[in-house]
Amino acid sequence: MKAHVILLELQLLGTEQNRKVYERHGVSESQFGVSFANLRKLAKRIGRDASLAEMLWSSGNHDARILACQVADPGALSEKDLDRWAEDLNNYVITDAFSGLVAQSRLAEQKAMGWLDSGDEWISSAGWNLITHLALQSASLPDAFFLALLERIQRNLQCSPNRTRYSMNNALIAIGLRNPFLREKAEAAAARIGEVKVDHGETACKTPDALDYIRKAYARRNVRVV
Repeated sequence: MKAHVILLELQLLGTEQNRKVYERHGVSESQFGVSFANLRKLAKRIGRDASLAEMLWSSGNHDARILACQVADPGALSEKDLDRWAEDLNNYVITDAFSGLVAQSRLAEQKAMGWLDSGDEWISSAGWNLITHLALQSASLPDAFFLALLERIQRNLQCSPNRTRYSMNNALIAIGLRNPFLREKAEAAAARIGEVKVDHGETACKTPDALDYIRKAYARRNVRVV
């Protein structure tokens, strides 16, 4: 499928209302304002297409890059590709979509650990997003791996960049949800960290209280078990 045809279709699907919404969420570069529902429909129609994904990402258009993350083949992306795409991250919407793509690749753990300490707010956010994915999805990683990350979160969260704090807080929650042992350690870390303040701009988004979130999640689990 030709990239210019997809870009034209994206342009036709965009709306002024969506552009304004995305702007409030930090999307400032070229965008058409395509809803995620329409992006998902288009991605389903296209299927996996590595070459198209590369062309869409290279366009620099926000909607095209979100679509690129949905149609890219995680197994076909090299470490060099991922690092190159990561350099283009500039808002949390595309960072979250990109993290979801990387989480499906064989390089998820490697890139997570490589990006955590980046001086770039968005790259470090992607690294912590990947930790969240790993905590929730990877059964093979030992508790010791996550214990070391809890120590880093406790030590560095409050002095990290704005959106990195948000991603670290999400990772803290995800680690706490992994099993009862890590729950105890995550809750202790959350109590020491205290309130996590994140500037969400002109949106209604809020930062979850990690301690409260973990406790409520386990309470719901217990109710289902009973």
